[in-house]
Amino acid sequence: MHASFHIEYRTNWGEEVKIAGLFPHPVALQTTDGIHWTTEIELEIPEEGATIHYNYRIEENGTVTRKEWNHLKRSLFLSGSSKKRYRIHDCWKNIPEQLYYYSSAFTDILLAHPHRDALPPSYSKGLIIKAYAPRIDDNYCLGICGNQKCLGNWDPDKAVLMSDANFPEWQAELDASKLKFPLEYKFVLYNKQQKQADCWENNPNRYLAAPSLKANESIVISDRYVFFDTPLWKGAGTAVPLFSLRSEQSFGVGDFGDLERLTDWAVSTNQKIIQILPINDTTMTHTWTDSYPYNSISIYALHPMYADISRMGKLKDKEAAAAFEKKQQELNSLNSVDYEAVNRNKWAFFRLIFAQEGEQTLCSRAFETFFESNKEWLLPYAAFSYLRDKYGTPDFRQWPRYAVFEPEEIAGMCRPDSGIYPEIAIHYFVQYHLHRQLTRATEYARRNGVVLKGDIPIGISRNSVEAWTEPHYFNMNGQAGAPPDDFSQNGQNWGFPTYNWEAMEKDGYAWWMKRFRKMAEYFDAYRIDHILGFFRIWEIPMHAVHGLLGRFVPSIPMSREEIESYGIGFREELLSPYIHESFLHQIFGRHTESVKAAFIEPTGEAGLYRMRKGFETQRQVETFFADKATDSDTEIKEGLYSLISNVLFIPDPKEEGKYHPRIGVQRDFVYHALSHEEKAAFDKLYDRYYYHRHDLFWQQQAMKKLPQLTQATRMLICGEDLGMIPHCVPWVMNELRILSLEIQRMPKNPAHEFGHPEAYPYPSVCTVSTHDMSTLRGWWEEDHQQTQRYYRDVLGHYGNAPASVTPELCEEVIRDHLGSRSMFCILSLQDWLSIDKKLRNPDVWEERINVPSNPRHYWRYRMHLTLEELMQAETLNKKIRELIKYTGRNPKK
Repeated sequence: MHASFHIEYRTNWGEEVKIAGLFPHPVALQTTDGIHWTTEIELEIPEEGATIHYNYRIEENGTVTRKEWNHLKRSLFLSGSSKKRYRIHDCWKNIPEQLYYYSSAFTDILLAHPHRDALPPSYSKGLIIKAYAPRIDDNYCLGICGNQKCLGNWDPDKAVLMSDANFPEWQAELDASKLKFPLEYKFVLYNKQQKQADCWENNPNRYLAAPSLKANESIVISDRYVFFDTPLWKGAGTAVPLFSLRSEQSFGVGDFGDLERLTDWAVSTNQKIIQILPINDTTMTHTWTDSYPYNSISIYALHPMYADISRMGKLKDKEAAAAFEKKQQELNSLNSVDYEAVNRNKWAFFRLIFAQEGEQTLCSRAFETFFESNKEWLLPYAAFSYLRDKYGTPDFRQWPRYAVFEPEEIAGMCRPDSGIYPEIAIHYFVQYHLHRQLTRATEYARRNGVVLKGDIPIGISRNSVEAWTEPHYFNMNGQAGAPPDDFSQNGQNWGFPTYNWEAMEKDGYAWWMKRFRKMAEYFDAYRIDHILGFFRIWEIPMHAVHGLLGRFVPSIPMSREEIESYGIGFREELLSPYIHESFLHQIFGRHTESVKAAFIEPTGEAGLYRMRKGFETQRQVETFFADKATDSDTEIKEGLYSLISNVLFIPDPKEEGKYHPRIGVQRDFVYHALSHEEKAAFDKLYDRYYYHRHDLFWQQQAMKKLPQLTQATRMLICGEDLGMIPHCVPWVMNELRILSLEIQRMPKNPAHEFGHPEAYPYPSVCTVSTHDMSTLRGWWEEDHQQTQRYYRDVLGHYGNAPASVTPELCEEVIRDHLGSRSMFCILSLQDWLSIDKKLRNPDVWEERINVPSNPRHYWRYRMHLTLEELMQAETLNKKIRELIKYTGRNPKK
């Protein structure tokens, strides 16, 4: 079969266009003007026909310099006639303006077409017209109407209806022998139930001159994008940690079975999306400190506590079964998650059910399929888990054996004939069941039109499987965190190693690609935690505890000469902690004299001190106070931390003689000790460094990584873009069609105290509160003056704001958010419940999920009512349905 391909692409000198996917190697196209490119190819097609897939790329000197958008592969069905010829006219596919509608969240769930048409019949002389139109649900189809009898002679109700066989691509084939050229046509949105066109596309007439077609020849016109002036699609949803769910079947913590029950509630209230926190295994010490969901030991393994043990098999030992049933009732009655008890008891069950069912399960065909697909990460994870427990620490550097990962040794450990195989295989068994249960929950949600949205943490633990097996991808001599923000004035120190992006770039970011693709097995949307980390990360030296002594990586440090060019007399004292008699009492109060005696010493200059030997770094101070926990000890420790970070500049650890201005230093004493002129000069330097110097540089860093990563799957992408946002971030997110996060109490415009939901960008997710914040009810009680301004200026009420927010005011706030322009309004479960006086939690402070300023926070929030009770809460559910309907968040087409 003969096929010719034609595409327009304006190349630069030395570039060539190639077509890939048809043969093992790309085929070069030819051109005479550097714009119009063609090639002719002979294809072997079976008699029954076949669908070909292909894409275009640009190469220069044998190197691929650009690829077209390929989320949805080009597909074309070719008949099996060996005499048939196809002339294919393509356009270069850039990222669509409405890329989000091409995600699996929309094409497979929200606007899915479960019952697809057959491909249209072919003709001897055919004109195949193809177009992309993803924002059309199953009740509608695309049609073509034009200046031909067969196209309805501009009567839209008589349009030719197109096939959705390859939705969101539509296709129709016309008998070219019956067409009169030139051909003019437009696309229409056709209502299949009412059998009429609802509207015309928002474009001028499309035009096609007379093609010279021969018998057994078809022309293909592809890559048309179709838009209609219809209301924007908007949906609502719920955000809740999986561990926070509670049902009558729960075992003291939410599980994958509860995710199905939450889906039922979402369906009953016309919600379209459920957002959860990371669900990877975080087991390090088997204590409550493992409850932090952003510090996993594996980017692939699921947390065993999320297993619904009732679906893993029934214990034959009736006494043991009864004991677990009793324990289930006991743990399920608790107001919060008892992390240690839940995991201890679930693991006791895993061991018993593994002894009973393990051999049969591991021999099953279903398990073998799972194992073969996942063994690349499953073997190291199982070995790591075994060694962690054997040696009593997840810090593999302390293990007497296997501290350095050797694939051959680990493979031997994991062999079925190994003496420790049962202790390894139990981790296979548990992960297999977790995979089955989460897959079942995912498929259940998809069938019911609900999108599951996952969460990808920005970091990995330095004591994790990946740090052990792939250390070359990470910088272990630094700690990732965040600069000061509304969550924490001292910044945040997450303790994660930072990424070695240079190493990752060399293999095309394969590590990230595998991570995203694994996640796509379970989710159709995801939140990139701290997306700013793909532009630059806040890296804190290992000797620091707080985040104030960090710097952005990568960044461009300043030389001494550049600093002085701003009018600041550079001197070594600006690099050391500034400690003066004048403010010691302000920091330490009644402890001042004991601090002088034990931790600082005079320098010899009047009123000036320095840190004593052994206390020069925050880590040394932390070590000294490790076993001291009185209030006085804590006050002194925090005061010493602040002294050590009281510097104006931080030396760059890699480039000698280069420096970074310390973040947030204007609040500290070293800044206030500067002269008026030096303050003005430093402010100018600081503003230039933090808000202008790196814009293009960080934009380039992000565009190296994010285009490949965001196109690795068809999941809908949302970015958590909070904090100190560089000017380039909105441009990159818009360019890559990544939805932003909008929170009213953290407006993107610094001129506003509160955000304006009606002005939020459409490609965004808006919410009232996140897991890192107080709930709406909690926030209302934190700062009465701020609440009063919100009550007056945002809600438009007169008089004094109530001390506690009423259900009616909560409903007003939620209605405003549901009425925003954002594509999704995803509210925390607590905020949804706040609108019902009877169902809201009596204790507002029990609803707080996390306190970011506390690195040892216990993540244990649970719903105070069951999902079964929530399903029966008809007054609340009716109100939610009405709010969603009233604000236009129950869309169809």
